[in-house]
Parts: sequence; structure tokens; C-alpha cells
Amino acid sequence: MLQQYKHILVAIDGSYESELAFQKAVAVAKRNQAELFLIHTVDTRAFNNVSSFDSAMVQQVADTAKETMDGYLDQAHKAGLDKVSYSIEYGAPKTIIARDIPKQKNIDLIMIGATGLNAVERLLIGSVTEYVTRNAKCDVLVVRTDLNNQPALSSTKKPNPKPAK
Repeated sequence: MLQQYKHILVAIDGSYESELAFQKAVAVAKRNQAELFLIHTVDTRAFNNVSSFDSAMVQQVADTAKETMDGYLDQAHKAGLDKVSYSIEYGAPKTIIARDIPKQKNIDLIMIGATGLNAVERLLIGSVTEYVTRNAKCDVLVVRTDLNNQPALSSTKKPNPKPAK
């Protein structure tokens, strides 16, 4: 018996690897006739380091995230998915992706890029992907290859991390 996933979560952070995870998640959702849920998490800890907290900066981050996620939503619809939605969350990406959203949305598969944008955090406290694979209660698929199953780093043509409108 083959596993059939019904509620798939894909983490989007703007990195090339998250773009690959999105592309593969669309394909898996189509094969499984599943609902696809896209998540972008704004790490609010970054704002704690800004001495003069500027609400305009937060609004700019939110606007950019919404524009990016709208582009991914449009791509998923054009690929033939009807059941697709997204959320922009604020807080610690690790727990939001591994625990909070899967519980809220009854997620049975998380798809996530092998690496993301934050190399400093990865060095100091471990990657989001590592945390998700260790702590999620559902299956986690770590995407390391492109749609042709070629290693992501050796791919000659990288997709645009910000989908066109």
C-alpha cells in the first residue's frame, strides 16, 4: 500500500532550495490530489536587534512576503492545483513549521529545502530543516535535488526564487 498524503506543508524562505521544495511539493500534491499549504515565517527575533524599532520596516517585510507568496499561489494554480493556500507567520520558524502549523492544519507531510537563507543561524544553533526533521510529528521530505533529481548545487539553471506575478 502506498502512502497517500492529503495535507502537504511547504516552507518558503526565498532561497533556491525552498523554490525546489515548492516545485516538488506541487508535483506531490497533484499526484496525491492533496491540499497544499505554503508557509513563510518572518523571524521576529531579527527585529529585536534593531535599536530603533521601526513599524515601517515590519510593514515592508510583510508586503514583500505577501507579494512573494501571491506569486507562489499563482504558480500552483497555473500548475493545476485547486486546493492551495498560504500563511505568513511571525515568530520562531522552527517551531511554527515543525509543530504549530502541522497541528493546526492536520499536515501529514512537510516538504522543506535542505538549506535556507540563514547561514549564521545554521552555524550557531542548527538549521530550521534539522529541527523540523527531528521534531515534526508527521513525515518530512528534505529536498536536495531539482525536478530532474540532479543535485541542487550542480544545477546549471536556477529558478527565480521570487515567482513572477
